[in-house]
Amino acid sequence: MSEMPKRPILVLLASHWLSMLGTALVTLAGFSWLFLLPTNLRGRVENPYIGLLVFVAIPIVFFVGLVLIPIGVFLGKRRIAATIETLPDRRSALRRTGIFFAAMTVANLVIGSQLSYRAVQHMDTPQFCGQSCHVMKPEFMAHELPPHEAVSCAECHIVPGANGWLHAKMAGTNQLFAVIFNNYPRPIESAMEDNKLVSSAETCQNCHERERVVGPRLRIITKYKDDEQNTRTETVLMMLVGGGASGGIHGTHMGAGVHMRYAASDKKRQTIPWVEYRNAATGIARTYLASDAKAEAVSALPTFDMQCVDCHNRAAHAFGQAEHAVDSALASGEIAAGLPFVKKTAVELLKADYKSGEEADKKISAGLGKFYSDKYPEIAKKRGGEIQAAGHAIAGIYAHNVFPDLKVTWGTYPNNLGHVDFPGCFRCHDESHATSDKKTITQDCGTCHNAVAVEETAPDVLKTLGLAAKLDKAKETK
Repeated sequence: MSEMPKRPILVLLASHWLSMLGTALVTLAGFSWLFLLPTNLRGRVENPYIGLLVFVAIPIVFFVGLVLIPIGVFLGKRRIAATIETLPDRRSALRRTGIFFAAMTVANLVIGSQLSYRAVQHMDTPQFCGQSCHVMKPEFMAHELPPHEAVSCAECHIVPGANGWLHAKMAGTNQLFAVIFNNYPRPIESAMEDNKLVSSAETCQNCHERERVVGPRLRIITKYKDDEQNTRTETVLMMLVGGGASGGIHGTHMGAGVHMRYAASDKKRQTIPWVEYRNAATGIARTYLASDAKAEAVSALPTFDMQCVDCHNRAAHAFGQAEHAVDSALASGEIAAGLPFVKKTAVELLKADYKSGEEADKKISAGLGKFYSDKYPEIAKKRGGEIQAAGHAIAGIYAHNVFPDLKVTWGTYPNNLGHVDFPGCFRCHDESHATSDKKTITQDCGTCHNAVAVEETAPDVLKTLGLAAKLDKAKETK
């Protein structure tokens, strides 16, 4: 008789196969969650598939089990009622049953809330967005590079608040279906192209104050020539960043009272035929039209308010150009600058046509080795380690910037910061955008920077600043 009150609990759970299945699923998910508790407490995982298991798969199993239990109990309620009526001490049995379900409900709510919270948190990480979804691999690889590699995807791509989060998850669901049915665009469009860009005021300006005054900044651009010696040159620029009322680049475009709009005739916003400038502080209002544009045609184009990302459009996902990427690797020592013609050969290997990343990885390293064994056999024998390391570095550059299966190659994503590889600043600053009274948007170099030295092998200014010796020492150590 002492065991009889326990039977209603078992009967309730075993009254129908659905409730039994639900109990099994809840138990399985609960124990799996406890087993993976150390990973769960970290709230972040490096392996995207572990993350999917801990924060997505287990919660789904858990909540499916919770739904099945009451359904099974409902379907088997006649048998439950009949069983309870034959049992003595019905009130005691029902009380024990109620206590059991109350305790299990509290435990389930605790586990479920933690799993749900961690799932939401994990889905905002670069690991989930970039590695769990193959099509986002290029953006993930680019995000690994400074300066925003520690910033999560949600901080820039989701508007703060519940509405922003809900909108982002709905958009993510649509993207998931696109991946499942294999009808996603190749290459993946940038946020600017598909008009899903979050305003800079709600993202960038949370960390970067719009009115902040930034003094002049010294910039040294290191390049290597295509000659046998890979001759190193330096370009020294004094960038007039400015800000606020001090003018400069930021002050002119984003200063107090400044409001600019523009029209773009292409999705990537590389062709800008119309610009409107208004300054509430000075009362100036001007409209500029490109020389080859017609006012009637421009009026039908979409217009946009100018913001940070119109210039800093690849701030967290910058893809390099082959020449510049090799220059950076030479400057950092990843590629030995003493290897003859290594700059020229590296760029040629990077720009060759490969069907896949795996093929590129093999052929780039092999191609560099073959070049030196054919052209410089003595160097190939004596400096084999440096050649091998250079081959790995060049293959790494390719892996970070080119993805044949997704149709991402050199120049797929324009970078509007500057005007060397893409139109960038010159989309507007080309002297061809003019007002009705012939005022133009200047192209004067001195407006944004002062060129102290341009591709010089030993700029005097670096000696004056005491930087030449440090750069020479860096060369020797590499």
